[in-house]
Order: sequence, then structure tokens, then C-alpha cells
Amino acid sequence: MKWLREKKRVRKTADQANAALDRLDSELKRRWPEDLRAAYGALGAQPARTNGQMTTAKIGGAKLRLAARQIKAADEEAYRARMTAEQTFDDAEKQLSTRLAREGCRQAIESWNLHQKAIRQSETLIPPA
Repeated sequence: MKWLREKKRVRKTADQANAALDRLDSELKRRWPEDLRAAYGALGAQPARTNGQMTTAKIGGAKLRLAARQIKAADEEAYRARMTAEQTFDDAEKQLSTRLAREGCRQAIESWNLHQKAIRQSETLIPPA
């Protein structure tokens, strides 16, 4: 019964934490050099665009591509952890299970830690002002 009373607060807090991390991540990536953003974008399903033009042929050197792949891998790991936590929260709600709710909270905290790790990696790629 406690989960029924607390679930809205727990989900709201988790959503706020995810939104704050997403905003910080987006802001940092906007501050990346253009060639790094292009290399990172090229790793996704859609080609990166720069000033409205496709950028597939001129994507930085090996170090740049390696850095982009490392950040992409860290981002994907954090995303998978987040989706696992979301699924566990959904299952807890369906089953009215406090045990699953606690597990979802543990998983959410782990996903935040992974997201913070990816953000710290991303931050190191911003050139000094």
C-alpha cells in the first residue's frame, strides 16, 4: 500500500532528475566543436547535418572518431539502464509490488550514475574558452 501512496512522488522525482541530466547533456554537446558533433551524429541512424549540409566525407581524424564512439557508447549504456528502470517501475505499478519499486529506484540511481559518467566524458571534449 505504501507504494500506491508514494509512486507519484517517486516517478515525478525520477522524471525531474532525468530531465535535468538530459538538459545538461544537451548543453554540453552544443558546446562541442562542430567536427566532433558531426562525428557523433554520424554514429547515429541519421547522418549529421551542419548548417543544412550533409557531413559524411569530412568527419575528423581517428582520435575524434574514437572520442565520439566512446561518448556514444556511454550514452547508450545510460539510456539502456534508464529504460530498464522505467520498465521495472511499470512492472511494480502493474503488480503493486514494493519490492519491484525498490528495485526500480536502485536501477534509476544506477542509470543516473551512468548518465553522469557520460556527461563527465562529454565535458572533457569541450575546448577551453
